[in-house]
Amino acid sequence: MSTSRNEELKSFDRDAFFHPFTALKAHEQTGPKIFHSAKGSTLVDVDGNKFLDALAGLWCVNIGYGNTRMAAAMKEQVETLSYYHSFASMGTEAAAELAERLIRMSPVPMSKVFFGNSGSDANDTQAKLVWFYNNALGRPLKKKIIARTRGYHGVTVLSAGLTGLDNLHAGFDLPLPMIRHTRAPHRLWEAEPGMTDLEFSAALAKDLEDLILKEGPETVAAFIAEPLQAAGGVLVPPDGYFAAIQTVLDRYDVLLIADEVVTGFGRLGVGFGSTYFGMKPDLITVAKGITSAYVPLSACLVSEKVWRVLVDAGDKLGVFGHGYTYSAHPLATKSAMTNLDIIEEEHLVERAAKLGLYLQERVRAVFADHPLVAEVRGVGLIAAVEFVESKSPLKAFNPADKIGVRIARRSMELGVITRALPAADTIAFSPPFVVTESELDVMVETTQKAADQIAAEIGRG
Repeated sequence: MSTSRNEELKSFDRDAFFHPFTALKAHEQTGPKIFHSAKGSTLVDVDGNKFLDALAGLWCVNIGYGNTRMAAAMKEQVETLSYYHSFASMGTEAAAELAERLIRMSPVPMSKVFFGNSGSDANDTQAKLVWFYNNALGRPLKKKIIARTRGYHGVTVLSAGLTGLDNLHAGFDLPLPMIRHTRAPHRLWEAEPGMTDLEFSAALAKDLEDLILKEGPETVAAFIAEPLQAAGGVLVPPDGYFAAIQTVLDRYDVLLIADEVVTGFGRLGVGFGSTYFGMKPDLITVAKGITSAYVPLSACLVSEKVWRVLVDAGDKLGVFGHGYTYSAHPLATKSAMTNLDIIEEEHLVERAAKLGLYLQERVRAVFADHPLVAEVRGVGLIAAVEFVESKSPLKAFNPADKIGVRIARRSMELGVITRALPAADTIAFSPPFVVTESELDVMVETTQKAADQIAAEIGRG
């Protein structure tokens, strides 16, 4: 593109585009980074600069950018049936096929699939299903949903409250009054010195039980959890965590919602995070990797236990009154079927497992002795590095110093896109499944170089 056209685009963006999760005043002053094309794990901006994408967009472009098989399938679907709704028992071929496939793939037995457009709206749907379920059972008080601090479940009015990050609440009058939070399984900051994994898990389960008892078990309807907390810091639960949590949930008849938006479809080197961590959810949320972000799509997987109550309630409550214009959109469901075909036929889950071992090894080798690094953690093809002012005694940086943000910006200047996560100075890696070992080397080593430069700037080199 010409320089004048590039500047015109940047001006349009700065003057008219309201960006999500963006420092608005700074954007007005500095403007955007605009991308033009992408292939595999590489993005190209309008100025012709190339960047390795170490976060697969937002944890989602699992099969990589520019897949021609996906493009062909999408073209064929648009030419055959560009849209039809799914209200009043209407359906399309790809929606029926995808629903059956998801039930077959599910990490635990499920009965039905409800389609939406994003992880955020899917978790809103899950909350409505939980409330409908308890109303149908004659339990009108059993409506509270417990999430975890640092959990990420979306940004709609309900799901933003489930998300346990303060910056998603400030200024928005959130969370809604039926939301509660319990501690995250973040060993670095939450575990007592010398605690074993099982002791830490037991302590976290006791915290949850204490909260349920404080609120009143007759008022607590569900607990929502990511198998591995992604945006909240790539927090890997300790051994025994979900077994201990499940015991508490069973004791007080509290449903478990597994938010598999990031971990579903292979990110951890297995199909689902629920399998990896031994979760037994009543409801499962998926999005992102279901289409590798080629088209927006989400899904709620609903157990027979919940489904049968919803069906029987129809005699009293009538037609189920929830859904979206774009629920089960044929372009999205066809894209999901093709994406899952690609993942299966090209053995990309197995590839993610193999490359995940390499990523974990490289991140730990490169950052283990870094003067600013308190912890390196992750599973499969997702990892994080947490930076602190002091390791002994453990002391976080002043948030105003924006150390993580500065490292991510410097890394981008050096040609690798990573992400500074909220709530701590943590940098994440979550590349496409098609990434190569040499690209992983560049991603990790470039981020190390960025961290070294920032450390030198603050006198810690």
